Amino acid sequence: MKAEIIPVGTEILLGNIIDIDSSFLANQLPLLGIDLYFISTVGDNQERLVDTLKQAWKRADLIITTGGLGPTQDDITREAIGELVSEELTVDEKLWQELQDLFSRYLREIPQSNIKQATIIPSAQIIPNRMGTAPGWWVEKDDHIIIALPGPPDEMKLMWQEGILPKLKQRVTGEVILSRIIKTFRLAEAKVDELVAHVSKLSNPTLATYIKPDGVYLRITAKAKEKTEAQRLISQSEEQIRSVLSSYIWGVDDDTLDSVIGELLRAKNLSLATMESCTEGLLCSTIASGRESYTYFKGGLLACCDEAKMACGVDTSIMERYGKENTQVAKAMAETARRNLKTDIGMGVGGNINPDKNSGDAFIGLSSDKFEQTFTHMLRGNRSRMKQRTVYAALFDLRKMLLEEV
Repeated sequence: MKAEIIPVGTEILLGNIIDIDSSFLANQLPLLGIDLYFISTVGDNQERLVDTLKQAWKRADLIITTGGLGPTQDDITREAIGELVSEELTVDEKLWQELQDLFSRYLREIPQSNIKQATIIPSAQIIPNRMGTAPGWWVEKDDHIIIALPGPPDEMKLMWQEGILPKLKQRVTGEVILSRIIKTFRLAEAKVDELVAHVSKLSNPTLATYIKPDGVYLRITAKAKEKTEAQRLISQSEEQIRSVLSSYIWGVDDDTLDSVIGELLRAKNLSLATMESCTEGLLCSTIASGRESYTYFKGGLLACCDEAKMACGVDTSIMERYGKENTQVAKAMAETARRNLKTDIGMGVGGNINPDKNSGDAFIGLSSDKFEQTFTHMLRGNRSRMKQRTVYAALFDLRKMLLEEV
């Protein structure tokens, strides 16, 4: 079965909101063995929406729309679907009464415009919405299925799980599509692609690489009639990838660098403190966001100027000798954080970021009773990107140190 998702809303095209719905649905469809080839976003214009639906009708068996089911004039998904299948909308009295009963619990006056949400075409089945006032539609016509879902993500997800998924499971062929994401750091995308070229030539599973702020990801996707067979195919490819990229792989699927660091620190029963300058608190915030971070992260010091560093206890002579930002100062910051917060490991992060030239250097210092290490990383990008990359570089350095890979 081939599918197409059509998010409806001018606010998406203008960038006012992020299309979370399509991302969710795109992850759900492969689990049913349904191939998704297109996501076609369209604004609140009935003529353009009908044209988009007609195009989807030619190339997909399953069409899923999100949004445009509200009570206002720019909510035109129902009307567009009706026009597509040449059916007229009429008010479903039972549904309208249910909506009035719902509104009466919260409002003194029931907006008459909400009667629009009680209209339906003859071939549509109503899908209840337990979280909102916009019911969904399930339409079957000429070997096609059209599903209309509400735009708010929480409403859409609940309707999908309760009203749509059980019905679709009865229609699919039984094939499943599974994916696994392998996350790497410190290699360029082209280099990663070159190293795994022998794996990417396979037709099943397929392999794709793409860049994220925390490194280069590889997505393995396998299709099979049974879940166990798809998992076997993925495991084979993953083993081949790990044989050439093992030292650069830091996680898979939902792993984040902060969660990986947290697991390592907990496993080794170690505590961590940080001191940072150029990252302006992002390092501390990232580590603290990890699950149960309070068990291993004591806290972070933010020192954006020399006076702050000295006030925290960084040796003045080191800054006078080596300058404001360098590896020696980063190491001194790591030692200061460890000493002040009485932890097993200290991490110091500084850098020279030049936003005018979109370049800079990050300096990382790590300190414990057993080791002292410093690292330098060249950065490119705008200020926000360089700060983010500095944090990820620091966490990756700490991970390697904890694994004794340095």
